[in-house]
Amino acid sequence: MAGGYRRGYRKRTPKLEARGTLESIEREGPFQEWLGMPDLYRYTLVVDGETYSYQTEDAELPVGEGDYVVFRYKQTKAGNWVDRNSLGIAIDPSTYRPDA
Repeated sequence: MAGGYRRGYRKRTPKLEARGTLESIEREGPFQEWLGMPDLYRYTLVVDGETYSYQTEDAELPVGEGDYVVFRYKQTKAGNWVDRNSLGIAIDPSTYRPDA
């Protein structure tokens, strides 16, 4: 294969990353997509004025309103969707001191 080109290979768009203050959280659910599947909850998150959707099996999120959060997401026709298990509290390395 000359030049590393593979037939049918499409370059994947890189994931976007966002950081900001979590302004509000709204939860919907639980929903069950099909029999035997665990319940899913859909969250609408507003981070620095932007709206994101997040779907998870967790009834409670590891973050709360007012937290400085970081996550990966993708833009779709239906809006911005946060990647599963990527939502967390952002830590500023300059203020992090584990021995304090």
